[in-house]
Amino acid sequence: MQIEVKGRGVPVTDELREQVERRFERVGKQVSDLAVLQVEFCQERNPSNPVSNIAEATLHLKGATLRAVERSRDAQHALKLVSEDMARQVKRHRDKRRGPRAGSGAEPPSDNGSVSQEAPLEAL
Repeated sequence: MQIEVKGRGVPVTDELREQVERRFERVGKQVSDLAVLQVEFCQERNPSNPVSNIAEATLHLKGATLRAVERSRDAQHALKLVSEDMARQVKRHRDKRRGPRAGSGAEPPSDNGSVSQEAPLEAL
């Protein structure tokens, strides 16, 4: 998985890049190597709003784009929240693509147009 870290009005340090890579390790193991993750940090400068740090993560997969946005007082905490949200979304996306599991009570789709070989055909 390729990771791009951007900052809008926030300097992106090597320490911040390492934290992003460490937080999204679990997500990287579950997706393809061709997936692209964009993490963007920005800070709202509104004195009446104490929750000013924003972390946005966008994961571009084959056929789907997952997005998570979280706000917090601290950039590291916002990063933690957004990584947990993205991990949950990736897990849900993978489960949807795999289809129903065996033993879950759901029957596989039947072929409506085909005739089963077990039933004899009656002459008309």
